[in-house]
This record gives sequence, C-alpha cells and structure tokens, in this order.
Amino acid sequence: MSTWANLGLQDSASPLMEQLIFFHDHALLILVMITVLVGYLMFMLFYNNYINRFLLHGQLIEMIWTILPAIILLFIALPSLRLLYFLDEINEPSVTLKSIGHQWYWSYEYSDFNNIEFDSYMVPTNELATDGFRLLDVDNRIVLPMNSQIRILVTAADVIHSWTVPALGVKVDGTPGRLNQTNFFINRPGLFYGQCSEICGANHSFMPIVIESVPVNYFIKWISNNMNS
Repeated sequence: MSTWANLGLQDSASPLMEQLIFFHDHALLILVMITVLVGYLMFMLFYNNYINRFLLHGQLIEMIWTILPAIILLFIALPSLRLLYFLDEINEPSVTLKSIGHQWYWSYEYSDFNNIEFDSYMVPTNELATDGFRLLDVDNRIVLPMNSQIRILVTAADVIHSWTVPALGVKVDGTPGRLNQTNFFINRPGLFYGQCSEICGANHSFMPIVIESVPVNYFIKWISNNMNS
C-alpha cells in the first residue's frame, strides 16, 4: 500500500498492473525526451543572433515538426490500445465475485459457492486495532485465491461508486441499474487496500476495500467454514 514517502506507483500484485507500470514508464520517458528537446531549443534561442532577411518560408522544418509529433503519438497510442484490450479481456474465471456499492459500504457475494454474502464496513478509528490502518481497514475482508483468474461484477444500489484497488490495476465504476465487469489475476499473497474513487456523498472517501490474497487451499478452507456456518 502507499505511504507518505512513496513517490512512485505501488508495487504491482497482478500482471495487468505490471503492464500499466511499464506503459507509465514508457510514456514518461517520451515526455521527458520532448521536454528536454523543447527546453534546449528555447534556451538556445536566447543566445541565437542569426538573422535572415530573405527567409519567407521553411517548408522542410514545417514538415518535420508536423510529422515528428504524429510519429511520437503513435508510439504512445499503440501500446495504450494494446493495454486497453488486455484490461477488457475475460479469461475463463475460476471465481466470480459480485460487489454492490452502498452509501457508505460494500456488499459482496460469492455466487459460485452457495451464495456466501456479507457487508464490508470501515472500522471506526476508536475500534481500530494497533496494527490497523485508519480509514482503510474493514470488518469483513474479501478473501480470494492467488494464482487464479478472478472476475468481479460491480454495480451500485444508490449512487455511482467506483471499486478501485491500485495494486491490482483495477478500477470499475458501479452504476445503479448497470452491471460492469473486469478481471484480475493476483500473483502473490498479501493484503491489498483500495477505496471508492467516486464522489458519492459526504463520506465518499470512507468506503475502503481490503483484499486478502491466500493460497488456493486456504481459500477452499475459508469457503468451507463460511458455507457450514
């Protein structure tokens, strides 16, 4: 998770987030190159004393500064389109999780396993454990298996919400009357924190999401315990 000292993106926990980080670095490198080139040209203009009284047009330079930005935009657009298709692809999910946004909590359903369902509320500051994170911890975490394809279906019961977990590269809008879906693949165990990233009311920033990624055998044991109870 992010802390006050982080200047970059969080460490990825899914292949999609790794691709997003690669694209971020790729686009940032292009921006730095453009900034350095334009800055150098502007700086050198201050010390340029050349004057050409007979210069009426510069067709060559105009062709260069028209074609070059178009090529640069292609270097940004093509990887971006590739990434968009990756993010939308659903590959035979092992587990389907339903997420319903309310003001100001999430409801979850594991419809593959005899409809296990629960609400997930933020833990108030005065009830927080000593090792808990303020405004980020919840009373009921989402437990998901690692190294498995997960599909999430997101909607909302009242206003627009957004189910966002940065470490997984997932951001899905939950809209009343509409069902959105995406997929992700968690490649390591751990706790991954997120929040609703829509302005859905006075307490819109206090709808935290906590995913607990566990090995498959632990997930099966958790499912069994919840089905029996």
